[in-house]
Amino acid sequence: MPPLMYGTAQLTARLEPWMERLLADPVLCQELIQQYGSPLNLHDFTPMSRNIAELREAAAEHDVDFQIYLARKANKTIGAIDHAAAEGCGVDVASFHELDQCLKRGVPAELLIVTAAVKSAELLALAVENDVVLSLDNVDEALDLLDIAAQSGRRVRVALRLASANPRIAPTRFGLRAEQWLQFLDSAERTQGFQVCGVHFHLNGYSAQQRALVLAESLRLIDALLDLGHAPEFVDMGGGIPMSYLDDAAQWSGFWEDLAALPAGDESLTWKSDRLGATGAEPSGSVYPYHQKLIRGEWLDQILESRPEGGHESVAQMLKRRGVQLRCEPGRSLLDGCGMTLAKVAFVKTRSDGLPLVGLHMNRTQCRSTSADFLVDPILIHAGTPRSERVALSAFLVGAYCIEEELILRRRFEFPQGVAAGDLVAFPNTGGYLMHIIESASHQLPLANNLRSGGQGWLRDDIDSMILD
Repeated sequence: MPPLMYGTAQLTARLEPWMERLLADPVLCQELIQQYGSPLNLHDFTPMSRNIAELREAAAEHDVDFQIYLARKANKTIGAIDHAAAEGCGVDVASFHELDQCLKRGVPAELLIVTAAVKSAELLALAVENDVVLSLDNVDEALDLLDIAAQSGRRVRVALRLASANPRIAPTRFGLRAEQWLQFLDSAERTQGFQVCGVHFHLNGYSAQQRALVLAESLRLIDALLDLGHAPEFVDMGGGIPMSYLDDAAQWSGFWEDLAALPAGDESLTWKSDRLGATGAEPSGSVYPYHQKLIRGEWLDQILESRPEGGHESVAQMLKRRGVQLRCEPGRSLLDGCGMTLAKVAFVKTRSDGLPLVGLHMNRTQCRSTSADFLVDPILIHAGTPRSERVALSAFLVGAYCIEEELILRRRFEFPQGVAAGDLVAFPNTGGYLMHIIESASHQLPLANNLRSGGQGWLRDDIDSMILD
């Protein structure tokens, strides 16, 4: 059966079995929306187990000591914490509340790391009190932490966040260069205040080659730390482990080719001829690469077998010779297949110049990350008998915020069998970053509720009942 909705330039989503079962039951979808409101975030964390296993198997092939930490910022649900912990993973936290919730949920301190870009005094104190490793970003933060450590009488466990000095790596706002950290630590007082147990770094992009280069650089810093009397045990390469939302590579390349061929002002593919940051027929760096061939396990395998700078040892051999554990902090790729967002159609109308619009009971922050757009086709569910006849149309999806550019997605969509108020639109695979990372309750509209599948059907996730102090 042909889809009821698709992009004018199609980008067909890869669906998990649980998504297909739910979408095949429009009555249940309507009942969930009626009970919990629109939009609604739905979670089934079963695919996380597969994603974890894929990474672990790649590391095991190289006999590398390996640990995974779920990037909590990618999805705020308590269910995500619970599932990661049940699989023996740790959790990477980026705020006081994220850490507090994990501790109260029973995640052991040794399976937590604090990587927040800006750390409050309350967050630092909570980490120190519970002996949680902190990724140190800068000297001011380190001095704040030393003050808190002195008051508590504790020696604080830290990982040094490394900013690469390699000219092939783009400049970063995260961390300090190795020589800056070594200069800072060249003090007996500071060396005594910190137990440096690892090196941590963050890289933009998904290049396995760049990741291998900075891993080698991190291991050289570990050698220098050993000379200072520290005993670092791990190197943490952060997140950014690639995944793919689409199976069809031709659709992905074809979209950018079609977009590049459009004359200025042509809205047949995107709102106001938006190029989404592209200057030609190649995918734009302003959007996530929604189709990738090298993902998760194969990507990690390439890193571990590579020999940076043409050296004699592979990354795996360098890690094993030093007895250093490799850690990573995936968010999106661990949550691949774990979430879907459902929204109700509010209206069908036209712009003042006649361009068709489909309004949804949601806003653009509820299915968007920092990417310029979510380049995956939603799925339309016809719901009951419409108040007016459904007519085939080609339209844009608009949202609840009172601004002209309030587009849910910036691409144009085809509705060959029409769409009406009361129908539902499902956004597949939104569990990683797309639901929560920039969600906003502007206009005092409520945030979306979060459900998770359980033995008794769909249950409300505990995060929605928590009140943040």
